[in-house]
Amino acid sequence: MTIQPPAPGEPRRPHGPRDPGDAWVVAPTGEKYWGRFGAAGLLAVDAERGVLLQHRVSWSHFGDTWALPGGARHEGESARDGALRESAEEAGVPVDAVHPRFESVLDLGIWTYTTLVADVTEPFEPVISDPESVALEWVPIDEVASRPLHPGFAAAWPMLREALSMRPAVIVDVANVMGSVPDGWWNDRAGAAERLLTRLSRLAIDGVDAERLGLAATRWFPSVSAVLEGEARAADVQGDEVIISRAEGSGDDEIVAFAQKLVASWAPVVVVTSDRGLAARVEELGASVRGARWLREQLP
Repeated sequence: MTIQPPAPGEPRRPHGPRDPGDAWVVAPTGEKYWGRFGAAGLLAVDAERGVLLQHRVSWSHFGDTWALPGGARHEGESARDGALRESAEEAGVPVDAVHPRFESVLDLGIWTYTTLVADVTEPFEPVISDPESVALEWVPIDEVASRPLHPGFAAAWPMLREALSMRPAVIVDVANVMGSVPDGWWNDRAGAAERLLTRLSRLAIDGVDAERLGLAATRWFPSVSAVLEGEARAADVQGDEVIISRAEGSGDDEIVAFAQKLVASWAPVVVVTSDRGLAARVEELGASVRGARWLREQLP
């Protein structure tokens, strides 16, 4: 097979057949955007070393600038999966070494670019694994703006940097949320709790609209915790997307203790309950409160 050289400014692919997504989208005014199905990039955040940036080769679009490892999405591929795949291909980022925190989407109507911001959970060293990078470097957050940045990343960076101070957590009063819908939960509290936990697991993966949390960006992936009490403590669910706390005594007391622990290092901390007494207790700690309906409207 003969591999044709890329057009000037077109990202190069070192191996394999061309993906249908690897194409320019041209605006009526003539501007070109790479990625027929949009594009996505990863902003990996290491608490000790800063953020991972890519120094782009001179022949690339806006070459000799610093930006994020990323590229064109495949057809039917989510922005999250595209960002993780591209960063693995371009920078050797292990998929299981980062945990998504939020997404920010630039939507131009004819084309979108999604920045996936993810926290490093297992330290790793980036590896230049294709010809699109001159260098890969962990850059301290305070030094990012001093680099010659890709124009798109430069425009997004102020908002992204501000949002990095946010780490949302959601604590669910399972008994209260189950009790908000008369679906026979009283006949099988453990089974009803399992159904809710399964849906919470999906929510943790799919994320929460930024507006519902009162935050910037587009979509957040908060830490999701669920407090079980009474017969519901026997509930179980596959996976580790939801942190499950099984109260030995009062579920309200367990939620208050959990909230008190989280407000020290997470923001905002949202407690989902329609119990006014519990709401007042957690608000005194600095947490915010949303009713059961707020959660149910978002559950898959």
